[in-house]
Amino acid sequence: MMKYLIVIEATQTGYSAYSPDLPGCVSTGATRDQVEQMMREAIEFHLEGLKLEGMEIPQPSTTSAYVEVAA
Repeated sequence: MMKYLIVIEATQTGYSAYSPDLPGCVSTGATRDQVEQMMREAIEFHLEGLKLEGMEIPQPSTTSAYVEVAA
């Protein structure tokens, strides 16, 4: 089981998401839960496509952190 970081952003119509470790792998959804599920499916589809093409599966390597600043 692999764990890929996804970045979720609110949009005017719902949410969009992408994975920095998988360029071009993106999804959208009306709710946060929906975009997470759609992104899970998009990653599975993306990885399957890479396998079918005989390409290497990128290892998850992106991390995230929050920093606190005075605003």
